[in-house]
Amino acid sequence: MKINERLKKIGDLVDKDSLCLDIGCDHALLDIYLVKEKHQKKAVAADIKEGPLLKAKENIKKYNLDKEVEIRLGDGLATYSDDIDTAIASGIGGRTIIGIFKKNLKVTRSLKQIIISPNNYQKDVRSFFTKVGFYIETEELVKDGKYIYQIIKFKKGKKHYSKKDLFFGPCLLTKKDKLFKEYFTRELTSRIITLKLLPKNYRLKKYKTKKEIKIIKKELSI
Repeated sequence: MKINERLKKIGDLVDKDSLCLDIGCDHALLDIYLVKEKHQKKAVAADIKEGPLLKAKENIKKYNLDKEVEIRLGDGLATYSDDIDTAIASGIGGRTIIGIFKKNLKVTRSLKQIIISPNNYQKDVRSFFTKVGFYIETEELVKDGKYIYQIIKFKKGKKHYSKKDLFFGPCLLTKKDKLFKEYFTRELTSRIITLKLLPKNYRLKKYKTKKEIKIIKKELSI
């Protein structure tokens, strides 16, 4: 089956014999991949909108996985059930993801693992989940077309992280590979442009942006 690199990597990070809740499942391709290619017994595809779920139903039927992939209409963790041990949220803004899991901390804390691929605010995402009882087991950078995405896998437990860890990602810092340099070179360029465009009265934003430019330059040895 055809699946993009981002979703494939997320699927590959899921532990064997997990039951996943895919929040914002879109067309349920990840869930189909989990069952068909990774041999998970079951997956739950959830979305707040009926449109994506109609397409998801078509895809599930196409692969004859009606019994293995369950569709649920609802808002985030409202679609959770006690048999679920893993939650996935991908292709959503970081602060939206935080809002979804913060809304129901009891459910969040009951999960064994959470795999997140936020479109932005990755530092805030790391900070939130590590504060509510999770540690970062692994992180990946995936290039899909012209975009590079961060994928973060959290597991229940506690570890201490520095501000630098939360900004860059502790596992990404350890690897510090070619893709890391490409990703953060882009982030540096974006911040330099932002700094030039910010109005003079945006003093706090200017200060934070300058600080981030400085730490990225230092890490990239620029």
